[in-house]
Amino acid sequence: MQTMIYDSDAFCVLQLDWDRPDAVDGAQPRHGGFEIVDKFARKEIFIEGRIADGFRERVQHLMEGSPSTDDIDEFLDSFSSLSRQNLHAH
Repeated sequence: MQTMIYDSDAFCVLQLDWDRPDAVDGAQPRHGGFEIVDKFARKEIFIEGRIADGFRERVQHLMEGSPSTDDIDEFLDSFSSLSRQNLHAH
């Protein structure tokens, strides 16, 4: 499942969740991460695992302060340096 959780002129953030094939009773049945798209740089990054958990916590903390779009874009820009994947139109 893919859910857009943020979209501005500069960035788009998608939350991705899917069933884990190795999930057993009591195990975490879903797995996923976040895709952050830098529209101006035309780059994207996918984060999962502990990085995604930290991203989620930082977003929750950021949202407690009623941030502006500029504040959110600045936060997301801090992840742009991790991006090595250029976007290509198909």
